[in-house]
Amino acid sequence: MDSLLNISPGLMIWTIINFLIFLFVVIKFGGKIILDGMKTRENRIQNAIDAAEQANENALKLMQESQEKLNNAQKEVSAIIAKGREQGEAMIRKAAEEADKAKKAKVDKAIREIDRSKEQAIMQLRTEVAGLVVEATEKILD
Repeated sequence: MDSLLNISPGLMIWTIINFLIFLFVVIKFGGKIILDGMKTRENRIQNAIDAAEQANENALKLMQESQEKLNNAQKEVSAIIAKGREQGEAMIRKAAEEADKAKKAKVDKAIREIDRSKEQAIMQLRTEVAGLVVEATEKILD
């Protein structure tokens, strides 16, 4: 345990020399490969970021277009409802006018029928009165 805590200057120097040699070998033989890998990864990440930004822009455009279509559809629905309401009111007015015409025609027909019945009753009454007058005259003359 004491040997781990004791620092030997010679061992430290050899450790530093070994580390520097290892670092030189890694940089000499693997440095370019590591840098190429890092650049490739950086390019992939940048391409992914660009694609994500493009997709976000497209999504925003689609959202705006769909919002405009929704607004237009709501306007069309409102116009259709208003037109339907106007047509319904026109049909109600037309039906009321036709009902008034039919009512007036029936009232006129009833009035004509009443007038005809009245004329018949008057004619019948005149006939009966004439008959009674003739009878009364006969009785007076007898």
